[in-house]
Amino acid sequence: MAGVEGLRGRDVVGARRRSAGGRAGAAVLTREELTGPVVDVARELIGCTIRHGEAAGTIVETEAYHESEPACHAYVGRTARTIPLFGRPGTAYVYFSYGMHALMNVVCEPEGVGAAVLIRALEPIDGLELMRKRRGLVRDWDLCSGPGKLTQALGVGLELNSTDLFEGPIRLGPPEGPRPEILVGTRIGITKAPDLPWRFAAAGSRHVSKPWPPGAREALAAAVV
Repeated sequence: MAGVEGLRGRDVVGARRRSAGGRAGAAVLTREELTGPVVDVARELIGCTIRHGEAAGTIVETEAYHESEPACHAYVGRTARTIPLFGRPGTAYVYFSYGMHALMNVVCEPEGVGAAVLIRALEPIDGLELMRKRRGLVRDWDLCSGPGKLTQALGVGLELNSTDLFEGPIRLGPPEGPRPEILVGTRIGITKAPDLPWRFAAAGSRHVSKPWPPGAREALAAAVV
């Protein structure tokens, strides 16, 4: 993780694994690929898919959380709430934020290490009509443009905490196309360790949450042109 701290703006080269060959275009996403450093995994999950029933989306924004820093729930150790964070890579960690919104995370790093990637935004790809019924009459790019919005759109609640993302009912899948350019910024909506550049987003996507990460507005303008 130490190599990530100095990054800002666009990460044109991409994650360390991508520069070494990566898994772009791979047919499957394996549990082993989630055992690496959480910051690497958070970047690598951009472009992967999340499906729950008929509704699905492509991951366009993530944030990394690790037990070594105070913004992570695992920082306090094992409690009734945080036990899933120390579990098997590929476990879903779903919790309520302020008692209102369910937030969905992908547990990663080796079992016994408290680390997870928060899924912050999706680009809807399947089940849009169902998402609109769940979310109301909002613009399509606002259906999943936030961690609480996407769980509502997918129908993911606290009852799916600790479920396996490879066995269902929520399914984590590999990228279905070329990997996007990645934007890097600091995490938002937190007061502890706010300066860590552990937020990642797909450049040019209008589905990311606001405030947008550095370079997002310029990348979107370039993509539209």
